[in-house]
Amino acid sequence: LALNPWDVVLCISGTIISCENAIVVVVIFYTPAFRAPMFLLIGSLATADLLAGLGLILHFAFVYFIPSESVSLLTVGLLVTSFTASVCSLLTITIDRYLSLYNALTYYSERTVTRTYIMLILTWGASICYGLLPVMGWNCLKEPSACSIVKPLTKNHLIILSVSFFTVFAVMLQLYVQICRIVCRHAHQIAVQRHFLASSHYVTTRKGIATLAVILGTFASCWLPFAVYGLLGDYSYPALYTYVTLLPATYNSMLNPVIYAFRNQEIQKVLWAVCCGCFSSALPFRSRSPSDV
Repeated sequence: LALNPWDVVLCISGTIISCENAIVVVVIFYTPAFRAPMFLLIGSLATADLLAGLGLILHFAFVYFIPSESVSLLTVGLLVTSFTASVCSLLTITIDRYLSLYNALTYYSERTVTRTYIMLILTWGASICYGLLPVMGWNCLKEPSACSIVKPLTKNHLIILSVSFFTVFAVMLQLYVQICRIVCRHAHQIAVQRHFLASSHYVTTRKGIATLAVILGTFASCWLPFAVYGLLGDYSYPALYTYVTLLPATYNSMLNPVIYAFRNQEIQKVLWAVCCGCFSSALPFRSRSPSDV
């Protein structure tokens, strides 16, 4: 089988994704202080992206070194599961951020922990179900005309995945609009109470909105091309179109650790401590709201 440069690029992307998210998973898993709901959700996101990176690597290895239809189904199922879990984890983080602002007084309670575990179970349960569909027989290996732009996924399967993405994106957009309103209202109230200048209130509000815009803009720019092409594309279209839209989607898993983990001050402290050789699981941490992460 001739080596496809696009497959090489995807494999390299998978390697970078795996390394980045492995760091996040190890830091959160081995640090007892990171047992708060927001860190569990970030850990879920990092785990999903780690599996996505490994799936890209395994897919490349099996396609070129151990070509097999059954193995292809397993690797594609892993990729569907991991990318679905990644997108759903972004939604759970958004929900957690919204509730931390909307119910600020009751956020730090046992109910929040229970809700977090429920969201994690639903996220991974739905993702695993989506990923098992090709393995359980819903594929186009015996009927090539039913294939989508991503073989061996069927056209109907990819349509469901694309519609699910648009649903998640719409919910996230609505939640971030509500978050912006709450942030603006809180910033205005603080400015009035503390007699801040209007310029200070404007700077604070603009910074918060800019951060939310970067988060949502990155998610949309990475996944929208592939989701749209998944609805409109056909198996007869050139494979180049699939690669061009799929590659940006993988970049989302590459950027997630930077946006959601490495920007967090507590995680930064642990990473610096590890680099300096003075890691301690009892490092002091300042409790932060998910809206600050």
